[in-house]
Amino acid sequence: MKQKLVIGTRGSKLALWQAQHIAACLRERYPEIAIELKHMVTTGDRILDVPLAKIGGKGLFTKELEVAMLSGEIDLAVHSLKDMPTELPEGLVLAAVTDRVDPGDALISPQYKTLDNLPAHARVGTSSLRRKAQLLNVRPDLTIVDLRGNLDTRLKKLTTEKLDAILLAVAGLRRLGWDEHITQILPQDICLPAVGQGALAIEAREDDPETLALLAFLNHEPTRQATLAERTFLAEVEGGCQIPIGVYGEIKATGQLSLQAVIMSPDGQEAVHDAIDGSPADASLLGHTLAVRMLDNGGREILAKLFAGEM
Repeated sequence: MKQKLVIGTRGSKLALWQAQHIAACLRERYPEIAIELKHMVTTGDRILDVPLAKIGGKGLFTKELEVAMLSGEIDLAVHSLKDMPTELPEGLVLAAVTDRVDPGDALISPQYKTLDNLPAHARVGTSSLRRKAQLLNVRPDLTIVDLRGNLDTRLKKLTTEKLDAILLAVAGLRRLGWDEHITQILPQDICLPAVGQGALAIEAREDDPETLALLAFLNHEPTRQATLAERTFLAEVEGGCQIPIGVYGEIKATGQLSLQAVIMSPDGQEAVHDAIDGSPADASLLGHTLAVRMLDNGGREILAKLFAGEM
């Protein structure tokens, strides 16, 4: 058995919490193995003055960690699943997907509390085109302000940038014990989450079966199946941070996998919604089928306009 496992992590408070959480799980399971954390800086951490959509979206927070994994510098990396590209570099695999925390989006507005109470032309901060489009779909009067930085930085900008509200992932706030900042969790009929939002992904080398075996207990199969459907949907639509797409998969009490999604124009004025149900064993097929159906029913036209620069 291995004597040591090195976990690669970004340096933000949330990334460190996530890595330390997985490290604690590993130490409890394998007290005889030394678990170390190695801090790394990613492209997404370095470039904070440009909207995510303009610097490439997916992979911004994972690439440097993946290079370190492939070189053997680290054994595994812990990511927010929503930050991971749908295609991993050759030689790397998803060793585990953890049980999902609340996948929703939180509105933080100390003064107005809820989306309905925001005044006309209120200034709302978010770095996500997905959140922006879905918000403008129901409140086209709002002024959306780009908001970058770690969670604590974005919370401070609520005051320093004189914003009326900001949007953040519920899961990140809860992991850091910052629930008190949440004034409303947006219902999914207003804002569908990002692919994989709320789940952690453990990435490791494909040619390291011993590490893969050690990590297997961290996998939560219902979450893995649901997020596989989401990731397949995204891969088929060829979306990323630069495309307004919301998608959410869930294993219902009936045992069926329910997948719902939306493709939107950035201004929120054009939208294609749809949903599909089926066996969790067919997760990938369900994601593919729903994506093709939505592209055929207007999604392709929305994306074509977006890529042509008409939106």
